[in-house]
Amino acid sequence: MLIMAETVRVSRKYQVVIPKKARKALNINCGDELIVSVKDGQILMRPKPKSYTDYMRGLHKEVWMDVEAVEYVKEERKAWV
Repeated sequence: MLIMAETVRVSRKYQVVIPKKARKALNINCGDELIVSVKDGQILMRPKPKSYTDYMRGLHKEVWMDVEAVEYVKEERKAWV
């Protein structure tokens, strides 16, 4: 993970310029959307995924590694009735 720190100035319109190194590192281009969040007193900006399906694919796969999907679904369905 590349860690960088640069100072930016907030304009009268509350705008900031994303430094060139950061834009290149994250492949941010004109018109791209960013997700802005606040966590522990910090402003976090990250590129909005082009496809949330691709972004979420494989998330927490380690939880399901040893689970047989068909059997799991059968057991869940039994619990519904």
